[in-house]
Order: sequence, then structure tokens, then C-alpha cells
Amino acid sequence: MDSPGPAEGAGPGHWTPPRTSSEGGAPMGEGDEGYGEWQELVGAALLGTDRRRGGGPAGSPEALLDAAAVHTVRRRAGLRPAGARPRPEPAPRDPRPAPPEAAGRRLAQLLAGRTGAGSGGGGGRRGSAPDLTELLPQWLAAAARHGYRAPAALVPALLDAARARTDLRPQALALAGTRGLWLARMNPDWRFALRGGAGGGELPDVTDPSAVERLWEEGLFAERVALLGAVRAHEPAAAPRLLATTWGSERAEDRLMFLDSLRVGLSLEDEPFLEAALGDRSRNVRATAAELLSALPQSALAGRMAERALACVGPEGVAPPAECDGGMLRDGVVKRPPAGRGERAWWLGQLVEAAPLSCWRERFGGLGPAEIVALPVATAEGWTEELHAAWCRAAVRQRDPDWSRALLGPASAPPAAGPGTASLAERAKLLETLPDGERAAWVAEFVRAHGLSEAFQLLGVCVVPWAGALGRAVVDALDIAREAGSYPWSFSGVMGLAERCLDPSEAGRLEALTAAAEEPPDASPGAAAYWAEAFQRLVATLRLRAAMLSELAPA
Repeated sequence: MDSPGPAEGAGPGHWTPPRTSSEGGAPMGEGDEGYGEWQELVGAALLGTDRRRGGGPAGSPEALLDAAAVHTVRRRAGLRPAGARPRPEPAPRDPRPAPPEAAGRRLAQLLAGRTGAGSGGGGGRRGSAPDLTELLPQWLAAAARHGYRAPAALVPALLDAARARTDLRPQALALAGTRGLWLARMNPDWRFALRGGAGGGELPDVTDPSAVERLWEEGLFAERVALLGAVRAHEPAAAPRLLATTWGSERAEDRLMFLDSLRVGLSLEDEPFLEAALGDRSRNVRATAAELLSALPQSALAGRMAERALACVGPEGVAPPAECDGGMLRDGVVKRPPAGRGERAWWLGQLVEAAPLSCWRERFGGLGPAEIVALPVATAEGWTEELHAAWCRAAVRQRDPDWSRALLGPASAPPAAGPGTASLAERAKLLETLPDGERAAWVAEFVRAHGLSEAFQLLGVCVVPWAGALGRAVVDALDIAREAGSYPWSFSGVMGLAERCLDPSEAGRLEALTAAAEEPPDASPGAAAYWAEAFQRLVATLRLRAAMLSELAPA
């Protein structure tokens, strides 16, 4: 792509009109030739040709426009060009291949958000055509799997899309790569890209200490984030060593983001750095360091938390801490509870969620997670809910599938009777710790037992595409809702999720549901037509997704 000229900007929608001046860059003044006539034209345009008195154009509005066109040409022809600016350096080369031509055309269509004829209608109905804007993230993800870069001509539109939708930024910036960063430096509207991932940037060899040090000290924030990730991937223990070289001079928000990057490859080798970060001047940094340490069951902080938690919880009952001392504060316990929460319950939850889950087996006489969770909590204060919620957070933080299974219980059980939690949000987080196949099977059983009305959050954590039993359970549940004449808008969220997540191979099985069925006597008005339209859109979207994947496949 050629470098944009000084007057053109860097992307669509950023054209700068020619300056109307007799001297390059200076505004036109009263002494300039034609200034008076131009002012007459402006006055006529403001007052109207029929109300303008005295000189200036008279007659119809068309005459005014003709005169304005003539004067505009005269003014531009007389413009003296300003001094040329230095051309920017060419964009760095991106060695990744461009996607196939058909896939590039599809990306342009998705960025434009065109849905085609027949999409939409009155009353908020979405119509039967696919929603292309919702398919853009899937196109970006598939392109990333193939290792493509963005077509050069589409980089500006891609940056505009990422500016408008923060959910697209990681994938969009990765696809835009070095060319995207190059453009972002020249357009203030795209400055957000310089604080995101470097996405495809050319990083130094991580085995070259001098090159790593130079970029770490002089690079843009996005380049430093990418460099830290590359160093982490090559040698995990080298990342905290690199952080330590500039830690004291970093801004608090940057320290927090750098620290968060240590989640990948977290190990006991990171413990000394994280322990030191417990004394950071930023409360958020201290809290993140404590959270990371508590995810390491063998860390000293986890041991300290276990000692405190075991003193509060056991077979004999629950006795929350009476105070939040200095040691607890240093280890990340937040003293002041949110509104509506008691102090002691708040402290108890933080201690239990930070303690290693392995400590409870011995405390409860060798019982396993399912048996411990099923025990009645001997307390008159009603700490059961607080204790189980803390165990849920611990299972998620420590990625412990055994405890997650125990806290989830059977999918067929009523949600309110779950052994650990009735919260669908917490259940969704617990499911994420399970293997992909087991997770999908649990949610499929939940859908078959309870329908779709409470399954939306659970479906959102299942691996895409939904295949096998999960895909069949969702389609069957939608068909049952259609046959029952259920209120159609109640399932619009699940239907939209199905468009993005169902296996495209399900399109053939769904074809039979696209015809409008006879409405049951007690059905919501218009339900049959809505369901037919929704299934038509679902089938069309699945087929479009199949075409997208085919277009992206290397020739």
C-alpha cells in the first residue's frame, strides 16, 4: 500500500478538503481577490435568494449553486500549495500471506456489514438474512488459525471496526499486524491500537539480550506487551526478570497489565517477583499479585491463607475471623466489604477462595470434594452459602476439575438444588475448568432437562462449533419451543448464539423447520411466522459460515 499523502489522511473518512487560501495555509482575507463576491454568496445561502437585498446572486437557488460552483473552482485554481511534508517511512514488511481472493472479498463484505435483501422489517424483527457483523469475529479467528495477514486495502476499515467494537480489537490488531500499527501512528482515531497487542509485529530474537533490552526500554507499549509475551513463551522465568528491570518506573496501569500477562505459564518460579509485588503502592497491583500467588497451591501465600482458612472452617462448624489484621491485608484481603455484605462473611470468603483446595481433604478426615460439599455446615449463622461460593471461586482460580464437578452436581438436578451454587454465572465459570467434551455433555444434559430458558450463560462457555449431543439438544429444544407456540422473542438470544455456534453441518437437519407451521390455539400471535423466519436465518447463517471456512482454506 502506498503511503498516504499529507492531505489524504490514513483511511476512509479522513480526507482533508483543500484549503481556500491565496497563500499556502493562510485563511482568505478581505484583501484577497474574489473575497467580496464569496461573502455575497455566503450571505445569499444563509438568508435565502428571495430575501437577499442589494448585490449578489438573485433568482432561483439553482443560480446560487451555479455561482458557488464557479467561485469554488476559481478559488481552488488560485491556491498556492503549501510546503511539502516529508513522506513517512514505508510500512514494515509483514511476511504473512494474504488470504485467498474470495476470502478477502468476504472480509470486505463483513466489514461493510451488508446483510443483503430481505433483511429486516418492522417491529425490531431481524429478517431471514444472516447478520454479517456477528460473523466478523469468526472470520478473524479462522484467518488467525491459517496465519493470514489483512489485505492491505482493508487495513483502514479493519482499524475502524476495531475502534467501534472493543471485542474485535485483539483479533483485528493481530490481523492488521505491522501495517496496522504503522497507520495508527499517523491517525489519532486509531491510537488505541498502540496500546493493544502488537499483533504480527517484527520482534527481536528473544535470545539476543541487547535487542530485547533496547525494545523493552524504547518500544511502544504494544510492542513491549508483545515482547514480554514472546520472552514468556521462550523462557517463562525470564519474563519477571525483564519486568523487574523497569518495574519501579512503570505507570500503575501498565504494571497491572504486565503483571496480568504472567497468568500464562504461571509457576513457582514467579513467586519471588509476585511476593515483592504484594508491597506495591497500587492496590490493584497488590490484589492481582495475591490472586496469582493463590493460584499456586505450593506458594507461601497459599500456605498462609490455608492456615487462616483451616482455623475458620472444619467438621465442627464455621467461625469467620474476628478481625482483618495487617498480615491479611498484605496478602490481598480487602478489608471493607461491598454494600450489603457483612465484614466477617466477606473476610471468610476471601480466605477460603485463596486457600489450596487440597488442604480440605485432611481437615475433613480424608473425604473427597463431593462428600465435603454435601456435608451440612454446623453453624447457626448460615455460613453455608458463603462457604460454597468461596469454594466455587477457588475451584475456578485453581482450575480444579474435581472440585468443579462436585460443586456443579448432576446437570439434571434442579438449578436451585445444586450442591455448590445455584448461580448460573458461577456454574458457567466452573464448567470452563472441565475438558471440552465433558463440558458440552453436561450442558447438553442441562438443556434436555431444563430447556433453554436458563441455559444461555452455560452455552456461552462451550467450545464452538457445537457438535454432537450439544448441537442436537439445542436444536431439539428450539423445535419443542416452536411446537409449543412459546413466546418467540424469549428465545432470540439463544437463536442468535446458535447462528454463531452451531456446527454448519446442522443446516441440512434444520431445513425442515424453515416452513411456517400451523399455530397452536394458545400460541403467541405471529409465533409461527417468527419461528419460520428465525429458522430460515439460522440455516442461511450456517451455510454462510461453511462458505467462509471454505474460502479461507489454503488453495
